[in-house]
Amino acid sequence: MNRKLRMGMIGGGLGSFIGDVHRKAAGIDGMIELVCGAFNSTEEKSKASGKALFLPEDRCYGNYEEMIAKEKELPESVRMDFVSIVTPNHMHFPPAKMALENGFHVVCDKPITLTLEQALQLQQTVNESGKLFALTHNYTGHPMVKQAKAMITNGDLGKIRKIQVQYLQGWLATDVEKTGQKQAAWRVDPSKSGIGGALGDIGTHAENLTEYITGLKIEELAADLGKFGKDRTLDDDGNILLRMNNGAKGTMSFSQIATGEENNLAIRVYGEKGSLEWHQENSNELITRWLDKPKRIYTSNGNDLYGEAISASRIPSGHPEGYLEAFATIYKNFATHLMAELNEETIDKPDYPSVEDGVRGMKFIYASVESDKNNSTWQKSS
Repeated sequence: MNRKLRMGMIGGGLGSFIGDVHRKAAGIDGMIELVCGAFNSTEEKSKASGKALFLPEDRCYGNYEEMIAKEKELPESVRMDFVSIVTPNHMHFPPAKMALENGFHVVCDKPITLTLEQALQLQQTVNESGKLFALTHNYTGHPMVKQAKAMITNGDLGKIRKIQVQYLQGWLATDVEKTGQKQAAWRVDPSKSGIGGALGDIGTHAENLTEYITGLKIEELAADLGKFGKDRTLDDDGNILLRMNNGAKGTMSFSQIATGEENNLAIRVYGEKGSLEWHQENSNELITRWLDKPKRIYTSNGNDLYGEAISASRIPSGHPEGYLEAFATIYKNFATHLMAELNEETIDKPDYPSVEDGVRGMKFIYASVESDKNNSTWQKSS
């Protein structure tokens, strides 16, 4: 295949944080180019965003329905290959379903949909369409996260016994949604966010990271959710006990009212022979501790890394890789898969989050909310 993959974008217009992140990440490895978009909720704003991104006027659409319909009419040599959906949660399902049904592959931000019912419908649509679907749980793209997963898969830590995971932020410690802060406003609105607040926004990252690194599934959970912001109807804090499908026990703590915290995502995994620890705010280090040898800190592009970590590293040792690069790893692996599909080549699915991961995330949200409603009773999460 002698060209870049052509990406369309839904959402992510002028002033959007996450849209800019996706565009930069998609371009890092030189495999993808943005060719069209429906960037905002109004035609005027969408076209202004497209113009600012130097796109042709006729490839800047007023809404996603128009974009998908008109792109489908274009010759295969011109039309987009896939669409990236970077809207608030309530606008994930409609464009994803329409894109898949019209022959386009999809990359979608998390959580996968507004409701569990939509997630299950989308899973069916993905399976029936035969198209590729990637979910941007970006933290799985860090080299040291992949090193942690490979070490556990290889049995280096022995049987996993205990997991502690946290995701702590403080940006909703005050009622910023009442000040015109758009990112806060939609996240505390159930019609746009879904039944989970911080639970859906960052709790799902903690859930996904736990299952990704350990290779285990959360079988049951008991959740205690909090609403500390005045007049908030959705949780902004929570603590959850976890039972994993191998018998391991876990604890999860997440919050967006943890005053002073920035983006404190961290995980500790304890096995029979050793343990590991990873912090997103110092993402280039993986700390390991052992029964029979000294503590060791692995670094990106350091020595004795598994191939999965090496393949996700782009720059020499000592040069930090971070948030954008982790997103880029998902786009790179998705692009590798899609290029093989377009070339009619058969390859093993590269490592990126799938529609199944999205469904598990929604089941986690629903089980947590149900548990909290029933005084933290244990609920099945699968």
